[in-house]
Amino acid sequence: MGSGTRLDGLSAVEVMMSATVETRLHQRLDWLIWVPVLALSTLGLAFVASSTLATEELNRVPFWDRSWVRQGLWYFLGGMMAIGVCSVDYRVLARWSPVIYWGTVLVLGLVLIPGIGAVRFGARRWIDLGPVQIQPSEFAKLALVLMLAHFLSRPREELRQPRIFWSALGLLAVPWVLILKEPDLGTALLLCPATLAMLWTAGVPHVYLRRLVVGSLVGGVLLVANLLYAPPRWQVPLEEYQRQRLLVYFGRDFAAPGASPEEKARARALQEARSYQVRQALIAVGSGGVWGKGWGQGTQIALGFLPRAAAHNDFIFSVIAEEKGFVGSVMVLTLYGVILLRGLQIARQARDRLGRLIMVGLVTLLFSQVFINIGMNIRLMPVTGVPLPLLSYGGSSVVASLIAAGLMQNIHMHARGNRP
Repeated sequence: MGSGTRLDGLSAVEVMMSATVETRLHQRLDWLIWVPVLALSTLGLAFVASSTLATEELNRVPFWDRSWVRQGLWYFLGGMMAIGVCSVDYRVLARWSPVIYWGTVLVLGLVLIPGIGAVRFGARRWIDLGPVQIQPSEFAKLALVLMLAHFLSRPREELRQPRIFWSALGLLAVPWVLILKEPDLGTALLLCPATLAMLWTAGVPHVYLRRLVVGSLVGGVLLVANLLYAPPRWQVPLEEYQRQRLLVYFGRDFAAPGASPEEKARARALQEARSYQVRQALIAVGSGGVWGKGWGQGTQIALGFLPRAAAHNDFIFSVIAEEKGFVGSVMVLTLYGVILLRGLQIARQARDRLGRLIMVGLVTLLFSQVFINIGMNIRLMPVTGVPLPLLSYGGSSVVASLIAAGLMQNIHMHARGNRP
């Protein structure tokens, strides 16, 4: 058969090339990342709607302004940005990481300026852009991961130098302090395990890391002891709501020693109010049983016991647990588990240390967020306001999570054996 022979209008060579390209694209798209991401996004859309639909219909909120519609738009925008991230080699992105990092730091500083940063619930964490509000700290997490990966991708001999270790901690400290000033203790704390995991993966001497971990643990214990047992005038200054959340978590009385009966009564009432969300979230989780009450049938939400202002963001897991029960909760954990395990596998297959460090940072961020959010829903962790990735309502969180998924796909596309 000659080279000019046609097969259904295509030459044999063209058919083979088309099949090769299709196979290559199929192999390079990591379904173990995107199937769980799409499933979690669908669940997020469904349960944001479930927890807000009745209230918004009652208040005659226009269709285009409803929470689940806004959430859908954020998923679309995040998906477009994930595609954009995939189209640029992660090594090119890493070369731009100093610009991304310092640009994010600049925006974090602008958030703290009255008139620029928007205040909600007593915290200045957002920049108001009219129809939307952006929370820069969500993107600061990704900027820090990129910057640290770029900084730590150097010869192992250099990593043994103390100045490299302290410089890496300095890169952590700048956004950490700015985020803490908002105040946003939960997001600030998320930066720490990601940094520690990346330092360990890079090959920083373990003696440095042991001292850092021991020092952090001792500092944490002393802080908790100071909060629980020190007289008020000797206590470390914290935002009042942060102090109250920790007291609720440890079950300590709000009343100061020697308080009058009237002061004790007021403190007890305040303590009941501050622990209300956590108690109702725990009731919602427990009342779902094995199969749940059904989508849109959660009584904790319908009757307003689980506060509607928080049900669709910080406590979305409680909504899922009540309406889809133990089975739904396990499904959510399984989807996150697939992403986490696949992320670790991609880290092992990465073509270079840079890709491995980015993957470790992203996986640690995801694990930390999931652990803290679900932990506070079942009272294993204090309430910190950390959203559940891809499920909680919020544009900045959703877009940042999808960009992170795009970075994972990017590294997979250029891993050993996957390069075109």
